[in-house]
Amino acid sequence: MSASPLRPRLHLHRGHVVAAAFWFAPSLLGERGVRSRVLAAWTPGTTVFALAGGFLLRLPRPRPVDCETAPGLPLTLEHGVLLSAPLSAVERERLAPPPGSLVLVLAGHAEVFPAEPSRRIDVAAWLDVSGWTPVPVKGLGAPPPPVQVLESVEKPTRSLFQGVPPPDPEAEAMRARMEGREVPQGLQAAKAMGARASLWDRLSAWLRGEKGTPITEAQKTASARAGKASADGTAPSALRRLASWLQRTLGSGGAGATARPALPSGKGSAAQAREAQQEVKPSWLSRMLGRLREASRGRSSPGAPATPPPPRGPGLFSRLSEWLLRNTPLGPMLGQRKAEYVQRLFDMFEQGNLEEALRYAIPLGNEKLSESARIALGLPGPRESLAIQPQRGGGASVFGGGQQIYAALKERYRAAFKKLEREGRIDEAAFVLTELLGAHEEAVSFLEKHGRLKLAAELAEGRGLPPGLVVRQWLLAKDLRRAVAIARRSGAFPDAVLRLERTHPAEARTLRLLWAETLAEAGDYLRATVVVWPLEDARPLARAWLEQGVTVGGVGGARALARLISAFPASFDAARPQALELLEDERQERAAERFAFSEVLASEPRSEPRAALVGPSVRALLRDRAANHTRIDSAFLTRLLRDVGDGTLRADLPAIADPRRRGWADEHDAPLLQARISATEAGPYPIHDAVALSSQRVLLALGEAGVRLVRADGSCAAHFDVPAFSLVPSVHEDRVLALAPRGELQRISRIEPGPRRATHWCDAKVDAFAPSYDGSLWFLAEADTVLAVDALAADGLRALWRVSQVGGAVVALEADAESLRFATWGDDPQMWTYALPGGPTLRSRASRRPGDGLPMVNLDAATGQVVRVDGLMFSPPWTLFIESAAEGHEVKLTGKAGSSRARFLFEGEARVRARFSGSELLLFDSAGRLLRVDLSEGTARRVPIQ
Repeated sequence: MSASPLRPRLHLHRGHVVAAAFWFAPSLLGERGVRSRVLAAWTPGTTVFALAGGFLLRLPRPRPVDCETAPGLPLTLEHGVLLSAPLSAVERERLAPPPGSLVLVLAGHAEVFPAEPSRRIDVAAWLDVSGWTPVPVKGLGAPPPPVQVLESVEKPTRSLFQGVPPPDPEAEAMRARMEGREVPQGLQAAKAMGARASLWDRLSAWLRGEKGTPITEAQKTASARAGKASADGTAPSALRRLASWLQRTLGSGGAGATARPALPSGKGSAAQAREAQQEVKPSWLSRMLGRLREASRGRSSPGAPATPPPPRGPGLFSRLSEWLLRNTPLGPMLGQRKAEYVQRLFDMFEQGNLEEALRYAIPLGNEKLSESARIALGLPGPRESLAIQPQRGGGASVFGGGQQIYAALKERYRAAFKKLEREGRIDEAAFVLTELLGAHEEAVSFLEKHGRLKLAAELAEGRGLPPGLVVRQWLLAKDLRRAVAIARRSGAFPDAVLRLERTHPAEARTLRLLWAETLAEAGDYLRATVVVWPLEDARPLARAWLEQGVTVGGVGGARALARLISAFPASFDAARPQALELLEDERQERAAERFAFSEVLASEPRSEPRAALVGPSVRALLRDRAANHTRIDSAFLTRLLRDVGDGTLRADLPAIADPRRRGWADEHDAPLLQARISATEAGPYPIHDAVALSSQRVLLALGEAGVRLVRADGSCAAHFDVPAFSLVPSVHEDRVLALAPRGELQRISRIEPGPRRATHWCDAKVDAFAPSYDGSLWFLAEADTVLAVDALAADGLRALWRVSQVGGAVVALEADAESLRFATWGDDPQMWTYALPGGPTLRSRASRRPGDGLPMVNLDAATGQVVRVDGLMFSPPWTLFIESAAEGHEVKLTGKAGSSRARFLFEGEARVRARFSGSELLLFDSAGRLLRVDLSEGTARRVPIQ
């Protein structure tokens, strides 16, 4: 026999009640009327369910209503159950409704209905938008100006050195061979001075017994001045002419080689090169050899990066040329003309004709000759072993002595430098140092000594010398803005300050102040204080920065407070109440602040303010340890109490066992962490992004509703009225960038949680960006260009560095203090890695692999756009999966070796997103639900947004 239905004493609520939901009956209002009332009562965070033949509208938070004027049947929330009428204790016990269910009194009978997620209704489907036409959004203002970029100084050319003559085309061709490059077509043609490049013309000249390659008038003059022509003055033999022809055809790459930009030259030689290039047509054999050479070396891709890849090894014909030099009788013949070239160069130096010698001089560098240079000069290479060789290749005796030629040239160059210096020809002497001898740092010092400060700075940067030296030279050249910009992008402030302190203390002081101010502007107040501390007259600045750091709050504010009290005893009376308030607070969310305060206090030298706060700090730490809010060991407490004279405090100190507990990531036997977030826990606003701050604060991006800073209990601490769909926090927590799409652009705002300020920064095109920044540089991408943006600029985006044409659109970036990584999309998705200290410097470029740490992307077939895969995230050792389930969205977290560590179910259809933030994982959705997962302790906590 079934139980009789419950007939409650009261059938509905009367008067004023606190309603948590409303129920609407279509039988009374009609389907259209019910939908109109539901839509009128809907607010962000509201959920609607189909229940009991009607519609249940669950409010984001309960609110008082008058039952007579309510839009629907009001329901109250009691012990997790929605009630349409007040029930007595006996009636509730008889019904026994489960938590999360609904009790409706219909026709005098009380019935229980479960609020299942599958019954949830998307009210957006009630709106007919079939007649609407989407309109592309376009800003009403002027488009943003192009991003200003601090371009790097190129390698200094001859034109920067006053008095240095242009190079001869033959010298340029020789240099191209020494550097392992193809000899540009224009240089070969100019060197031939109008000689026909066809195969028949060259064979005809050889058969007639003429010289293989006519020389220019400048070469004839230099040869006459040297007094050297050929070995015997007679016409060369057929074998020698054949060797010369092979050398021009094979050794120089052939006339069909792809032309490359020539080195800077004078007006005459450049004109000759252009004229000859227009007149001379390469032969079919030369073109074929050129194509074979290109095929053997490979062609460069059209999207070549701004940072050049490592040079390729020698090609097929380079290796063939080297084999001819080493292993055939053609070796001495192929080296004869090079020997004549070097002989003329020696004679020019011997006769004191420095101007002509500088046109033909061969750059040596500050090390031994490279393999390419050695082959180009016909010099023997190093022995591969000490075994006696029964036979010697022809190329081994071209210039007997080998490295002696290098030493002799170096001696001539050094003598020329000294002579030019004595004659006061400073630029020419510096040219010899840097271009011919490769003594770049010596050239910079030489130019600085003689007052050519700007040229010294350009030479230091163009030659890629250490960033600290480059910053030093620009500061001496009075270009402070460029010096600071280079120091910021390369992190070369410390090196530059040390270099200046040895020679220019006044300039070193200026740079130190600029360094400290840059750190303070970036929010690193503690380090700015350390940097400026050696300057005693600047310590008031340090105090102002620490006071500003205290206003930021959180862990950074606690550290600044401890440093302020210890470094400036005069501020102790004013800061002591704030310090005691922090140490006496017992809330868990401020435990990290208390530990950070004590850490700084333990590292400070002995002082009265420090001694006065050690006792309260120790008591606070022991209290937090007992409550399992923090982990400390006896060594830390001993360091904190090292110079405190209170023996009683040491005597009463309990024995503390060192914490040995492993982190949650290493506890493979830990139970699976699970949580179910019901649809009834929806918040008032959709959450588009979230950032975890210290002291368990969270910054939420609410779209057009702005940005909200919430405490650990979900209450609002501050609201910022700027649109935000994405957040980019500084590592110092003093500011956060908020991004909101505006058509093709992004509206970027700055938020300062400490002083509670929010300002608009600029509108810019941003296709991808790093999720955090260091307060000074922010890395972002526009199409196939990556930029390091000056985050301190006040007038829009300004880049201190960029790399463009990276072979595809950049779809994801990540940067920290050590490296920059970004991924491109194209036929072959690539992963680029740059080292940031002293750079940025390209370290690697490889095809993307799953699990590389950056977000994965896919091509949306419907729209043709590249979209990010939100359901898969990596943050080693963690991997996060977000999948659709029957009841909502399931989040799976795996640790090392793919072990399953946590599983969370978000009921409903709201899309779930995630963000790894230090040792925390934030899970949030468009329904306004937020879950914080502590990855070090293995705990999960709901944050009810209020």
